[in-house]
Amino acid sequence: MFRRGTLRSGLLIGLSTLMVGFASTASAGSAPSGKASTTPSLGEALKSSSAEQKALTEHLRAKGVLFYGAWWCPACFKQKSLFGKEAGDRLPYVECDKDDAGRKRCISAKIRAFPTWEMAGKRLEGVQTIEELKVWSGYGR
Repeated sequence: MFRRGTLRSGLLIGLSTLMVGFASTASAGSAPSGKASTTPSLGEALKSSSAEQKALTEHLRAKGVLFYGAWWCPACFKQKSLFGKEAGDRLPYVECDKDDAGRKRCISAKIRAFPTWEMAGKRLEGVQTIEELKVWSGYGR
């Protein structure tokens, strides 16, 4: 998990430089069926998504969940990768550090760490497992 405002430290600047490769590779790709990825700046997951991962992503979208992250955040890339390629490309993602509009949106939402999951005023910070997200979001109830 990364705290906002630490981007300027030497370690994170180095990490962000490494993550540029992931971001530039991802921006050229697209989601299945010709739909644009909602998470292109985070890079591409290497494995295909299972039916369960896809169903959870659609459940999260239907519940109005938001996943806040930053293009340079390795924890955000790890979070997306837990969903596999197709489901990861459909996550309800908000990019917090690629442009002024995204930065303003995340500052307004008082995002303090990446990744942050938000649903109906409740938040989870840090990488969450698929099981943790299922329980938190009421999946399967």
